[in-house]
Amino acid sequence: MRRIGIIINIIVIISIYECPEIRGQAIHDPVVEKVAQGIQFTEGPVWKEGVGLLFSDIPQNTVFVWNPGTDATIYLNPTGKSNGLAIDNDGNLIMCQHFDRQVGKYVEGEDIQPLITHYEGKRLNSPNDLTIKSDGSIFFTDPPFGLNDEGGTSELGFSGIYRLSPSGALQLLDQTLNYPNGIVFSPDESKLYVSESDVADVYVWDVIDDTALANKTLFYDIPGQWADGMKTDTEGYLYVTGPVGLWIIAPDGTLVLSKTILPGTNSTNCNWGPEEEPTLYITAGNSVFKITNKKEEPQALNGIRRNALESNILYVPQPNPFSQLTSIAFFLEKESHINLAILDNSGRKILILADRIFAKGQNNVFWNTLNVPDGVYFILMTVENDISVQRCIRLAG
Repeated sequence: MRRIGIIINIIVIISIYECPEIRGQAIHDPVVEKVAQGIQFTEGPVWKEGVGLLFSDIPQNTVFVWNPGTDATIYLNPTGKSNGLAIDNDGNLIMCQHFDRQVGKYVEGEDIQPLITHYEGKRLNSPNDLTIKSDGSIFFTDPPFGLNDEGGTSELGFSGIYRLSPSGALQLLDQTLNYPNGIVFSPDESKLYVSESDVADVYVWDVIDDTALANKTLFYDIPGQWADGMKTDTEGYLYVTGPVGLWIIAPDGTLVLSKTILPGTNSTNCNWGPEEEPTLYITAGNSVFKITNKKEEPQALNGIRRNALESNILYVPQPNPFSQLTSIAFFLEKESHINLAILDNSGRKILILADRIFAKGQNNVFWNTLNVPDGVYFILMTVENDISVQRCIRLAG
Protein backbone atom coordinates (compact mmCIF):
# COMPACT_ATOMS: atom_id res chain seq x y z
CA MET A 1 0.00 0.00 0.00
CA ARG A 2 1.45 3.34 -1.04
CA ARG A 3 1.12 5.96 1.69
CA ILE A 4 2.22 9.54 1.03
CA GLY A 5 0.97 12.21 3.43
CA ILE A 6 -0.16 15.17 1.34
CA ILE A 7 -3.33 16.58 2.91
CA ILE A 8 -3.73 18.50 6.14
CA ASN A 9 -6.51 16.96 8.19
CA ILE A 10 -8.92 19.67 9.29
CA ILE A 11 -11.61 18.95 11.84
CA VAL A 12 -14.31 21.55 12.26
CA ILE A 13 -17.36 20.64 14.34
CA ILE A 14 -20.63 21.88 12.90
CA SER A 15 -23.91 21.29 14.70
CA ILE A 16 -27.16 21.28 12.70
CA TYR A 17 -30.11 22.66 14.61
CA GLU A 18 -33.87 23.00 14.44
CA CYS A 19 -34.49 19.73 12.61
CA PRO A 20 -36.72 16.81 13.61
CA GLU A 21 -35.30 13.57 14.89
CA ILE A 22 -33.89 11.25 12.26
CA ARG A 23 -34.76 7.71 13.24
CA GLY A 24 -32.17 5.39 11.82
CA GLN A 25 -28.75 3.87 12.07
CA ALA A 26 -26.62 6.92 12.72
CA ILE A 27 -28.36 10.24 13.01
CA HIS A 28 -30.95 11.71 15.31
CA ASP A 29 -29.20 14.99 16.21
CA PRO A 30 -26.52 15.45 13.55
CA VAL A 31 -23.08 16.92 14.11
CA VAL A 32 -20.81 17.35 11.09
CA GLU A 33 -17.01 17.36 11.03
CA LYS A 34 -14.90 18.27 8.03
CA VAL A 35 -12.16 15.65 8.21
CA ALA A 36 -10.25 16.31 4.99
CA GLN A 37 -10.01 18.97 2.34
CA GLY A 38 -7.75 20.05 -0.50
CA ILE A 39 -8.61 17.10 -2.75
CA GLN A 40 -9.76 17.90 -6.28
CA PHE A 41 -13.07 15.99 -6.53
CA THR A 42 -14.06 13.44 -3.90
CA GLU A 43 -16.34 10.47 -4.53
CA GLY A 44 -17.21 6.93 -3.48
CA PRO A 45 -16.47 6.75 0.29
CA VAL A 46 -16.31 3.28 1.81
CA TRP A 47 -15.01 2.04 5.16
CA LYS A 48 -12.55 -0.87 4.94
CA GLU A 49 -11.99 -2.63 8.25
CA GLY A 50 -8.37 -2.51 9.35
CA VAL A 51 -7.57 0.16 6.76
CA GLY A 52 -9.87 3.16 7.23
CA LEU A 53 -12.05 5.36 5.07
CA LEU A 54 -11.28 5.01 1.38
CA PHE A 55 -12.50 7.56 -1.14
CA SER A 56 -11.87 8.39 -4.78
CA ASP A 57 -10.40 11.53 -6.27
CA ILE A 58 -11.40 11.18 -9.91
CA PRO A 59 -9.20 13.92 -11.48
CA GLN A 60 -6.12 12.78 -9.52
CA ASN A 61 -6.70 9.14 -10.54
CA THR A 62 -6.28 8.19 -6.89
CA VAL A 63 -7.95 6.45 -3.97
CA PHE A 64 -7.10 8.09 -0.65
CA VAL A 65 -7.33 6.61 2.84
CA TRP A 66 -8.18 8.51 6.02
CA ASN A 67 -8.29 7.55 9.69
CA PRO A 68 -9.27 9.64 12.73
CA GLY A 69 -6.35 11.73 13.94
CA THR A 70 -4.35 11.30 10.74
CA ASP A 71 -3.93 12.97 7.39
CA ALA A 72 -5.46 11.55 4.23
CA THR A 73 -2.82 9.65 2.28
CA ILE A 74 -2.58 7.89 -1.07
CA TYR A 75 -3.89 4.33 -0.88
CA LEU A 76 -3.89 3.45 -4.59
CA ASN A 77 -2.69 5.18 -7.76
CA PRO A 78 -3.49 4.91 -10.61
CA THR A 79 -7.10 3.77 -10.33
CA GLY A 80 -8.53 4.16 -13.82
CA LYS A 81 -10.14 7.30 -12.35
CA SER A 82 -12.25 5.33 -9.91
CA ASN A 83 -15.65 6.67 -8.90
CA GLY A 84 -17.92 4.55 -6.69
CA LEU A 85 -16.22 2.09 -4.32
CA ALA A 86 -17.44 -0.92 -2.35
CA ILE A 87 -15.96 -3.77 -0.30
CA ASP A 88 -16.85 -7.33 -1.32
CA ASN A 89 -17.49 -10.29 0.98
CA ASP A 90 -13.77 -11.13 0.97
CA GLY A 91 -12.71 -7.64 1.98
CA ASN A 92 -11.45 -6.62 -1.47
CA LEU A 93 -12.00 -3.17 -2.97
CA ILE A 94 -14.45 -3.17 -5.90
CA MET A 95 -14.20 -0.07 -8.09
CA CYS A 96 -16.27 1.61 -10.77
CA GLN A 97 -13.47 2.79 -13.03
CA HIS A 98 -14.70 5.96 -14.68
CA PHE A 99 -11.89 6.26 -17.26
CA ASP A 100 -11.05 2.58 -17.83
CA ARG A 101 -14.75 1.88 -18.53
CA GLN A 102 -14.88 -1.20 -16.35
CA VAL A 103 -15.65 -2.59 -12.91
CA GLY A 104 -12.44 -3.74 -11.28
CA LYS A 105 -11.24 -5.52 -8.14
CA TYR A 106 -8.22 -4.54 -6.10
CA VAL A 107 -6.57 -7.03 -3.77
CA GLU A 108 -3.91 -5.34 -1.64
CA GLY A 109 -0.45 -5.77 -3.10
CA GLU A 110 -1.72 -6.86 -6.51
CA ASP A 111 -2.71 -5.12 -9.75
CA ILE A 112 -6.32 -4.11 -10.36
CA GLN A 113 -8.21 -7.01 -11.91
CA PRO A 114 -10.93 -6.17 -14.48
CA LEU A 115 -14.19 -7.89 -13.53
CA ILE A 116 -16.29 -6.70 -16.48
CA THR A 117 -15.48 -4.46 -19.45
CA HIS A 118 -18.10 -5.25 -22.13
CA TYR A 119 -21.77 -6.03 -22.60
CA GLU A 120 -22.64 -8.14 -25.66
CA GLY A 121 -19.26 -7.35 -27.22
CA LYS A 122 -19.49 -3.57 -26.72
CA ARG A 123 -17.51 -1.55 -24.20
CA LEU A 124 -19.31 -0.22 -21.15
CA ASN A 125 -19.83 3.53 -20.98
CA SER A 126 -18.25 4.58 -17.65
CA PRO A 127 -19.36 2.58 -14.60
CA ASN A 128 -20.33 5.12 -11.96
CA ASP A 129 -21.61 3.60 -8.73
CA LEU A 130 -22.27 0.17 -7.29
CA THR A 131 -23.75 -1.82 -4.46
CA ILE A 132 -22.91 -5.41 -3.52
CA LYS A 133 -25.66 -7.83 -2.58
CA SER A 134 -25.18 -10.30 0.27
CA ASP A 135 -24.78 -13.15 -2.26
CA GLY A 136 -21.76 -11.34 -3.74
CA SER A 137 -23.43 -10.10 -6.92
CA ILE A 138 -22.52 -6.55 -7.96
CA PHE A 139 -25.26 -4.17 -9.09
CA PHE A 140 -23.88 -1.07 -10.85
CA THR A 141 -24.88 1.92 -12.97
CA ASP A 142 -23.28 2.80 -16.30
CA PRO A 143 -24.06 6.38 -17.44
CA PRO A 144 -21.96 8.30 -19.99
CA PHE A 145 -20.35 10.78 -17.55
CA GLY A 146 -16.83 9.44 -18.04
CA LEU A 147 -17.29 9.50 -21.81
CA ASN A 148 -18.31 13.13 -21.60
CA ASP A 149 -15.27 13.96 -19.45
CA GLU A 150 -12.79 12.17 -21.67
CA GLY A 151 -14.30 12.85 -25.10
CA GLY A 152 -15.28 9.24 -25.70
CA THR A 153 -18.24 7.76 -27.56
CA SER A 154 -20.78 5.23 -26.32
CA GLU A 155 -20.66 1.92 -28.13
CA LEU A 156 -23.85 0.76 -26.41
CA GLY A 157 -26.06 3.76 -27.21
CA PHE A 158 -27.85 3.59 -23.83
CA SER A 159 -27.19 3.88 -20.10
CA GLY A 160 -27.69 0.70 -18.15
CA ILE A 161 -28.25 -0.76 -14.71
CA TYR A 162 -26.49 -4.13 -14.50
CA ARG A 163 -26.01 -7.16 -12.29
CA LEU A 164 -22.66 -8.92 -12.32
CA SER A 165 -23.09 -12.40 -10.84
CA PRO A 166 -20.44 -14.04 -8.62
CA SER A 167 -19.64 -16.28 -11.59
CA GLY A 168 -18.91 -13.26 -13.81
CA ALA A 169 -22.09 -13.26 -15.92
CA LEU A 170 -23.35 -9.78 -16.79
CA GLN A 171 -27.10 -9.13 -16.88
CA LEU A 172 -28.74 -5.89 -18.10
CA LEU A 173 -31.52 -5.05 -15.65
CA ASP A 174 -32.79 -1.72 -16.98
CA GLN A 175 -31.97 0.80 -19.71
CA THR A 176 -34.79 3.32 -19.24
CA LEU A 177 -32.80 6.00 -17.38
CA ASN A 178 -30.66 8.53 -19.21
CA TYR A 179 -28.19 9.12 -16.39
CA PRO A 180 -28.44 6.39 -13.73
CA ASN A 181 -26.11 7.24 -10.87
CA GLY A 182 -26.41 6.29 -7.18
CA ILE A 183 -27.56 2.74 -6.44
CA VAL A 184 -28.38 0.97 -3.17
CA PHE A 185 -30.53 -1.82 -1.74
CA SER A 186 -33.13 -1.60 0.99
CA PRO A 187 -31.93 -3.29 4.21
CA ASP A 188 -33.67 -6.59 3.35
CA GLU A 189 -32.50 -6.37 -0.30
CA SER A 190 -36.07 -6.65 -1.56
CA LYS A 191 -35.90 -3.23 -3.24
CA LEU A 192 -33.29 -1.45 -5.33
CA TYR A 193 -33.05 2.36 -5.43
CA VAL A 194 -31.36 4.21 -8.29
CA SER A 195 -31.02 7.96 -8.76
CA GLU A 196 -31.29 9.60 -12.18
CA SER A 197 -28.99 12.60 -12.02
CA ASP A 198 -30.25 14.94 -14.70
CA VAL A 199 -33.82 15.14 -13.34
CA ALA A 200 -33.03 14.40 -9.66
CA ASP A 201 -35.47 11.52 -9.51
CA VAL A 202 -34.99 8.50 -7.28
CA TYR A 203 -36.62 5.31 -8.60
CA VAL A 204 -37.29 2.06 -6.78
CA TRP A 205 -37.73 -1.46 -8.17
CA ASP A 206 -38.77 -4.74 -6.59
CA VAL A 207 -35.95 -7.28 -6.68
CA ILE A 208 -37.34 -10.55 -8.07
CA ASP A 209 -35.63 -13.86 -7.25
CA ASP A 210 -32.47 -11.93 -6.33
CA THR A 211 -31.61 -11.43 -10.01
CA ALA A 212 -34.23 -9.27 -11.76
CA LEU A 213 -36.04 -5.96 -11.34
CA ALA A 214 -39.76 -5.25 -11.67
CA ASN A 215 -42.36 -2.58 -10.87
CA LYS A 216 -40.28 0.53 -11.49
CA THR A 217 -41.75 3.39 -9.41
CA LEU A 218 -40.79 7.02 -8.85
CA PHE A 219 -39.78 7.06 -5.18
CA TYR A 220 -38.88 10.74 -4.73
CA ASP A 221 -38.41 13.80 -6.94
CA ILE A 222 -35.99 16.46 -5.72
CA PRO A 223 -37.33 19.58 -7.42
CA GLY A 224 -34.91 21.76 -9.34
CA GLN A 225 -31.82 19.78 -8.38
CA TRP A 226 -29.92 16.64 -9.35
CA ALA A 227 -29.16 13.49 -7.40
CA ASP A 228 -25.92 11.58 -6.88
CA GLY A 229 -24.77 8.72 -4.63
CA MET A 230 -27.09 7.19 -2.01
CA LYS A 231 -27.12 4.84 0.96
CA THR A 232 -29.80 3.36 3.23
CA ASP A 233 -29.62 2.85 6.99
CA THR A 234 -30.74 -0.16 9.02
CA GLU A 235 -34.32 1.12 9.22
CA GLY A 236 -34.66 1.82 5.50
CA TYR A 237 -34.14 5.58 5.47
CA LEU A 238 -32.53 6.76 2.24
CA TYR A 239 -29.64 9.27 2.32
CA VAL A 240 -29.29 11.06 -1.03
CA THR A 241 -26.43 13.40 -1.95
CA GLY A 242 -26.63 16.28 -4.40
CA PRO A 243 -25.61 19.87 -5.14
CA VAL A 244 -27.13 21.43 -2.02
CA GLY A 245 -26.24 18.82 0.56
CA LEU A 246 -27.82 15.62 1.82
CA TRP A 247 -31.50 14.67 1.76
CA ILE A 248 -32.93 12.05 4.12
CA ILE A 249 -36.06 10.29 2.88
CA ALA A 250 -38.20 7.91 4.94
CA PRO A 251 -39.09 4.43 3.61
CA ASP A 252 -42.58 5.68 2.69
CA GLY A 253 -41.08 8.33 0.39
CA THR A 254 -41.55 11.39 2.63
CA LEU A 255 -38.76 13.87 3.24
CA VAL A 256 -37.51 13.69 6.83
CA LEU A 257 -35.84 17.10 6.92
CA SER A 258 -37.33 20.39 5.76
CA LYS A 259 -33.81 21.47 4.81
CA THR A 260 -30.72 19.54 3.85
CA ILE A 261 -27.69 18.68 5.94
CA LEU A 262 -24.49 20.26 4.61
CA PRO A 263 -26.34 23.08 2.84
CA GLY A 264 -24.46 24.67 -0.01
CA THR A 265 -22.07 21.78 -0.57
CA ASN A 266 -21.78 19.82 -3.79
CA SER A 267 -22.18 16.43 -2.12
CA THR A 268 -21.37 13.46 -4.34
CA ASN A 269 -21.75 10.30 -2.27
CA CYS A 270 -21.99 8.89 1.25
CA ASN A 271 -21.39 5.71 3.21
CA TRP A 272 -21.38 4.32 6.74
CA GLY A 273 -18.32 4.01 8.95
CA PRO A 274 -17.52 1.51 11.72
CA GLU A 275 -20.59 0.00 13.34
CA GLU A 276 -19.28 0.56 16.87
CA GLU A 277 -19.86 4.31 16.37
CA PRO A 278 -22.52 4.75 13.66
CA THR A 279 -21.08 7.40 11.39
CA LEU A 280 -22.03 8.68 7.95
CA TYR A 281 -19.18 9.92 5.75
CA ILE A 282 -19.95 12.28 2.87
CA THR A 283 -17.74 13.28 -0.05
CA ALA A 284 -18.42 16.82 -1.22
CA GLY A 285 -16.38 18.82 -3.70
CA ASN A 286 -12.79 18.92 -2.47
CA SER A 287 -13.67 17.77 1.06
CA VAL A 288 -14.83 14.83 3.15
CA PHE A 289 -17.32 15.23 6.02
CA LYS A 290 -18.29 13.00 8.92
CA ILE A 291 -21.75 13.00 10.53
CA THR A 292 -22.39 11.57 13.99
CA ASN A 293 -24.92 12.12 16.73
CA LYS A 294 -24.48 15.22 18.85
CA LYS A 295 -22.48 14.49 21.96
CA GLU A 296 -23.44 15.73 25.39
CA GLU A 297 -23.19 19.46 25.96
CA PRO A 298 -20.46 20.92 28.21
CA GLN A 299 -21.10 20.39 31.91
CA ALA A 300 -21.29 24.15 32.34
CA LEU A 301 -24.57 24.10 30.38
CA ASN A 302 -26.24 21.37 32.41
CA GLY A 303 -29.73 22.44 33.39
CA ILE A 304 -29.85 25.35 30.95
CA ARG A 305 -32.56 24.96 28.33
CA ARG A 306 -32.34 26.54 24.91
CA ASN A 307 -34.83 29.44 24.73
CA ALA A 308 -35.79 28.84 28.36
CA LEU A 309 -37.06 32.36 28.98
CA GLU A 310 -40.83 32.68 28.84
CA SER A 311 -41.13 36.34 27.86
CA ASN A 312 -37.67 37.13 26.48
CA ILE A 313 -36.28 35.36 23.44
CA LEU A 314 -32.70 34.66 22.37
CA TYR A 315 -32.71 33.80 18.67
CA VAL A 316 -30.34 31.54 16.74
CA PRO A 317 -27.50 33.79 15.48
CA GLN A 318 -27.58 34.71 11.79
CA PRO A 319 -25.79 33.63 9.73
CA ASN A 320 -25.01 30.29 11.31
CA PRO A 321 -22.50 28.84 10.50
CA PHE A 322 -20.55 32.05 9.87
CA SER A 323 -17.03 32.87 8.73
CA GLN A 324 -16.30 36.01 10.79
CA LEU A 325 -19.32 38.14 11.72
CA THR A 326 -22.66 36.98 13.11
CA SER A 327 -25.65 38.88 14.49
CA ILE A 328 -27.10 37.85 17.84
CA ALA A 329 -30.71 38.97 18.09
CA PHE A 330 -32.96 38.87 21.15
CA PHE A 331 -36.39 40.16 22.12
CA LEU A 332 -37.10 41.76 25.52
CA GLU A 333 -40.55 42.13 27.02
CA LYS A 334 -39.35 45.21 28.91
CA GLU A 335 -36.19 47.27 29.34
CA SER A 336 -33.73 44.98 31.11
CA HIS A 337 -30.11 44.49 32.08
CA ILE A 338 -28.60 41.86 29.79
CA ASN A 339 -25.41 39.84 30.04
CA LEU A 340 -24.33 38.14 26.81
CA ALA A 341 -21.46 35.69 27.32
CA ILE A 342 -19.63 33.39 24.86
CA LEU A 343 -18.52 29.90 25.94
CA ASP A 344 -16.29 27.59 23.94
CA ASN A 345 -17.13 23.96 23.29
CA SER A 346 -15.63 22.89 26.63
CA GLY A 347 -17.92 25.29 28.50
CA ARG A 348 -15.17 27.82 29.29
CA LYS A 349 -16.29 31.45 29.23
CA ILE A 350 -14.11 33.28 26.71
CA LEU A 351 -15.86 36.61 26.18
CA ILE A 352 -18.51 38.98 27.51
CA LEU A 353 -20.21 40.53 24.48
CA ALA A 354 -22.50 42.80 26.43
CA ASP A 355 -23.28 43.64 30.04
CA ARG A 356 -25.67 46.57 30.12
CA ILE A 357 -29.27 47.72 29.88
CA PHE A 358 -31.13 47.16 26.59
CA ALA A 359 -34.44 48.65 25.45
CA LYS A 360 -37.73 46.81 25.25
CA GLY A 361 -38.33 44.98 21.96
CA GLN A 362 -35.90 43.67 19.37
CA ASN A 363 -32.14 44.15 19.91
CA ASN A 364 -29.02 43.04 18.07
CA VAL A 365 -25.41 42.55 19.11
CA PHE A 366 -22.72 41.68 16.57
CA TRP A 367 -19.87 39.29 17.30
CA ASN A 368 -16.71 39.78 15.21
CA THR A 369 -14.59 36.63 15.38
CA LEU A 370 -11.57 37.76 13.34
CA ASN A 371 -9.07 36.08 15.69
CA VAL A 372 -11.36 33.31 17.00
CA PRO A 373 -10.61 29.67 16.05
CA ASP A 374 -13.17 27.66 14.09
CA GLY A 375 -15.52 25.52 16.17
CA VAL A 376 -18.74 25.36 18.17
CA TYR A 377 -19.58 28.15 20.62
CA PHE A 378 -22.44 28.79 23.05
CA ILE A 379 -24.14 32.13 23.59
CA LEU A 380 -25.59 32.63 27.07
CA MET A 381 -28.08 35.43 27.71
CA THR A 382 -28.84 36.24 31.34
CA VAL A 383 -31.89 38.36 32.13
CA GLU A 384 -32.74 38.88 35.79
CA ASN A 385 -31.18 35.55 36.79
CA ASP A 386 -32.89 33.62 33.95
CA ILE A 387 -30.53 32.12 31.38
CA SER A 388 -31.09 31.10 27.75
CA VAL A 389 -28.54 29.49 25.44
CA GLN A 390 -28.01 29.14 21.71
CA ARG A 391 -25.21 27.46 19.74
CA CYS A 392 -23.30 28.93 16.85
CA ILE A 393 -20.56 27.70 14.56
CA ARG A 394 -17.52 29.63 13.42
CA LEU A 395 -16.33 28.15 10.11
CA ALA A 396 -13.88 30.09 8.01
CA GLY A 397 -14.29 27.74 5.05
